[in-house]
This record gives sequence, structure tokens and C-alpha cells, in this order.
Amino acid sequence: MNKNRLKEICESKNIDIMGIAPVGPYFDLEKILIDRKQKGHLTGMEEQDIQKRINPKLIMEEVKSIIVCAFPYYIGEYDDANISKYCYGEDYHIVTKKLLTEVCLDIQKEVEDFKYEIFADNGPLVDRYLAYLSGIGYFGINNNIITDKYGSYIFIAYIVNNYDFPADEPVEKTCIKCNKCVKYCPGNAILGDFEMDPRKCLSYITQKKDELSEEEVNLLRENRKIFGCDICQDVCPHNQNIELTKIEEFNQAIITNLDKNEIDEISNKEFKRRYKNKAFSWRGRKIIKRNMDIILDKNKINS
Repeated sequence: MNKNRLKEICESKNIDIMGIAPVGPYFDLEKILIDRKQKGHLTGMEEQDIQKRINPKLIMEEVKSIIVCAFPYYIGEYDDANISKYCYGEDYHIVTKKLLTEVCLDIQKEVEDFKYEIFADNGPLVDRYLAYLSGIGYFGINNNIITDKYGSYIFIAYIVNNYDFPADEPVEKTCIKCNKCVKYCPGNAILGDFEMDPRKCLSYITQKKDELSEEEVNLLRENRKIFGCDICQDVCPHNQNIELTKIEEFNQAIITNLDKNEIDEISNKEFKRRYKNKAFSWRGRKIIKRNMDIILDKNKINS
């Protein structure tokens, strides 16, 4: 199978941005990850073993290429939104895995003994670095991957596989470095040199299970986001006049605003049942309710 046939298969699933990353090991990335660790720029949610993050052979010994795909999710602006744009439609973990499984099943019809592993924000490899290597986008100062067609409002998922698709080359450009993301980041998490301290990111704070500091509580109150944050993307010039997603699942059963009365009244089990197909549901009702209480009731902090 050649790469053009692979693109045809992907495009038949409405995946129109795809590239091939080499199989490493990624020693340049290793230096970056070691530097981040030394600076304490980690949230604790990352894979702790750096070797697993830079060496795909630890996932699949016979790996020969990595198919990297971008899944755009931008559907427009909603003034009443109190959750991040990536949560509006169906959970991207579900959608991307389903679509990539369909891609792999089609490949298996034409490639004998095709073996694969699919990852969507749940694998040890660094998906944004793979996206960069595969040429599907380039880095912004805020560390997001930017595509010309859809800006940075994309999910990244990839297929580690045993077929030798020829690798693509990285795009030799970066964002325009206007530094708007640095200026408007509420937690000052974006450091302005393509580095960031994710512990100060408002999106991380809205998902943090540990007790929040007074500064973190104030950030929630000031920005009034229940889950996630889009500020650095919303102010980015690369996200102006972008195309809307064509992926049906991100346009269906839209939820942009969570209601406090509802969250107060339902049980934890009912929350999971009602919102099981939404990307914010994995953190559970307790954290959502905590954030709502902080934003709407100044007497409740970390309760």
C-alpha cells in the first residue's frame, strides 16, 4: 500500500490531515523532557518513564511507522459556554479511536499481517511531537500544534503499526510569535519561549484533584470556567477564519454549558451515566461541582 492509498482511506472517514512519523528513538525530545523534569514543569499526569515517551519500539517491537492524524473540533462560538470547546461534542477518545479503528480495518483488507496499536491521548508517546514530526502541523508558543486549515482546535491520535510507510518531514515554520497567548494566559503558564509550566494552566487547575491554593481559587472565580480553558487559542491569530469540523460526532448532542442546579441535584453515578460520552466526564461530578461552588459561592473553597 502506498501513502496515497492510505490518504484515500483516511479521507473516506473525514480525516483530511494525516502524516507519517518516523519510529525514533527521539533523542531531541529526550533532551526536552529531561529539561522539563529538572525545571518541575510537569503535572504528574505524564508517563514517568522517559524512555517510553521517546521509543515506540517499547510499544511494538516490530513498529515500522506511525500514522498521525488530526481531528478538528471547532464548531463556532457560544457566548454561554462555561466548558472548553473540546468538550462540546462527543468525547474525542471515543470518536478518534472509532475512526482510526475503521482505518486500520480497511488497511488490513489490503495489507497482509497488518498489526497496529491506536492511541488517543492515552499512550506514552508525546502526541504533539509526533504531529510535528509527521508534518501535519507546527508548534505555537503555547505548545499547541497549529494546522493551516483548522488552526490549533484539533485532537491528535496515532497508529503505531508494522507497515513501512515512508516518513514525512516536519513543516519548517512556527507560529507568528505575536505573544498574545503569553499576554492573556490567566495563570501565566506560557513562558514565551515555546516552554510552559502546565501546573499554572487554568485548564489543568480545573481538573486538579488536589486541594487548590488561594491563587488557583481566584483564577477560577475570575475566569468562570467549569472545565478547561480556551483563552490562549481564542486569542491566537492562527485560529481566525479557520474551517469548521466535518466530523459528525463533534457536531451532535452539543453541550456548551453545565447547569449548577442540575449538577447539585444528580448523584455521582447519574453524572457518569448522563455524561459518559463527554470528555469532561472522566474527572467526575465532584471536581465539576467544586469548580461551580468556587465560582458561584465565595464561601465554598475546596469543598
